[in-house]
Amino acid sequence: MQIEPTWWISAVEAPVVAALFWMVHGLRKDLHDRIDRTTERESDAVGRTRDELAEFKLEVARSYVPLTLIRDVDRRLSQHLLRIEEKLEEVKHAGTLRSRDRERDDA
Repeated sequence: MQIEPTWWISAVEAPVVAALFWMVHGLRKDLHDRIDRTTERESDAVGRTRDELAEFKLEVARSYVPLTLIRDVDRRLSQHLLRIEEKLEEVKHAGTLRSRDRERDDA
């Protein structure tokens, strides 16, 4: 004789199943809360580390590169930018003259 399995929960087992469900739900919620707190702590730590690194880089730049070298580079860059500006003005002026010549030729 074979006994058929029953798939229903008896009145005695229902509170046990409900308690197990409640425990699993509580554990799952606690796990998610812990993960969220860990993520927040890690992002705060990364932010602090990033700020400290930026401060360190600035301090290294201040102490590593002499001020005279920075001034020299700034002077050279300014001169080069002025030369570029002069060339652009020349090109703009030449373009204006050509368009005037074309207008006169068309007239």
